[in-house]
Amino acid sequence: MRGAHPVAEVRAAEAVLLARLPEGALMARAAAGLAAAVVGFLGGARGRRVLLLVGPGDNGGDALWAGASLARRGAAVWAVPAAGRLHPAGLAALRRAGGRVVEPDDVGAALTGLRDRGLSLDVVVDGVVGIGGRPGLDPGVVRLLALLEGVPVVAVDVPSGVDVDTGETPGPHVRADLTVTFGTHKPAHLVDPAAAACGAVHLVDLGLALPEPALTSYCAADVAALLPVPAPDAHKYTRGVVGVRAGSPQYPGAALLCVAGAASGLAGMVRYVGPDAVADRVRTAFPEVVGAGRVQAWCVGAGGGEGARDALAATLADAVADAVADADADADADPDAGAGDPVPVVVDADALAHLADQDPGHLAALAGRLVLTPHAGELARLLGTDRQAVESAPLRHVREAARRLDAVVLLKGRRTLVADPGGRVRSNPTGTPWLATAGAGDVLTGLVAALLAARLEPFDAAAVGAWLHGAAAGTASAGGPLVAGDVAHALPSVVRDLRSEVGGSTHD
Repeated sequence: MRGAHPVAEVRAAEAVLLARLPEGALMARAAAGLAAAVVGFLGGARGRRVLLLVGPGDNGGDALWAGASLARRGAAVWAVPAAGRLHPAGLAALRRAGGRVVEPDDVGAALTGLRDRGLSLDVVVDGVVGIGGRPGLDPGVVRLLALLEGVPVVAVDVPSGVDVDTGETPGPHVRADLTVTFGTHKPAHLVDPAAAACGAVHLVDLGLALPEPALTSYCAADVAALLPVPAPDAHKYTRGVVGVRAGSPQYPGAALLCVAGAASGLAGMVRYVGPDAVADRVRTAFPEVVGAGRVQAWCVGAGGGEGARDALAATLADAVADAVADADADADADPDAGAGDPVPVVVDADALAHLADQDPGHLAALAGRLVLTPHAGELARLLGTDRQAVESAPLRHVREAARRLDAVVLLKGRRTLVADPGGRVRSNPTGTPWLATAGAGDVLTGLVAALLAARLEPFDAAAVGAWLHGAAAGTASAGGPLVAGDVAHALPSVVRDLRSEVGGSTHD
């Protein structure tokens, strides 16, 4: 699992380490890791032409020391003081290694000189602003970046100009091909829009002792460890039963896609409750799907159209009335017997707009057991703001929504975010731009409900569902177009491959 820590926690951990290490040792570790990453990025150092955009702080010092290392390996290294003075020790090391300083006003002429000789820069190392900087860039730095447009960029710790703790980009900022960060990931690496400016992210371990992170991102092994795998004595009821209220005469396809996500094999049974004409189409496509009865999780809203409000009210009432079936029940036991806690509910699409109209008692009973799956526009309506505000600050808004609505909120996007009411957030790393297609969210809704029915906690079900959904899209796409049904069809193979790759982890 990748964890991201805010600047204050990183600074506190660095202070502890600095007190134990000789002066300059921590910067030396960072610079060595940065230099190695640049060499890997370039495929070697000898004969390469490297320009360092350098600020006055430790971030700039890291870049200068790394530049010295590159120069000793045969690279031609220029350092441009992008914000006044340079780190004295780093500058001295660069000059001893044969690097030279080019003043900002001379960069254009220097580039012209390279072009006249049929040469060009191989990489720009962005060491202007580190994790202590404020968002945005000085106009002089913006002008330098314009001169260097088209040259690959390696950012030191974070792309200069982004907001490190929020992932927001309220002003001009660097767009990197590779970001080399130190000690731990930062929120800007995992949260859009800043994450989109980071390119690939390479972590250099500094040995920091850090607290448990509130912002994380799952790796394949984390997902595999949570996959609901049948026990040897499992039967369809112990594996979980999903209830689907989706689709309408206007949007029957939504029901089929939602059921496809729910019927991916991760739960034991799917029940469909909806208009008769839609139910007939569901049973034709999925003969294993049955009708109403007790369930372990509900999903509602996808393609609900004009009936979404009533469907949501019925689902919430059923969730409060229903019980979680006894996991140890005999295979011949009555699946409708028993009583217990309210079952979790995934609320999507048209139903989201009607949450505020629902029975307060039902909402209170389901506190912490609702999973909401909005896109940015739907979340904006829930919070009474506009879509652009959500897209420019998704981390802040998804946390606010989870806290205000006392629900797990899955905010769909390039980097889908899952937040719980306590402030935990998981950023999803899987997916493909081809996933931006009609009906893909319906498949995700059904998939998350299946994971809930299989007894995953709401926060984990949403995060695992987002990971599997994105991975299935990547498999189905293979770099090309897809439709939502392709994602559902790819889910079983993704689960099989995942379990095979990590050694068949189970969660019974």
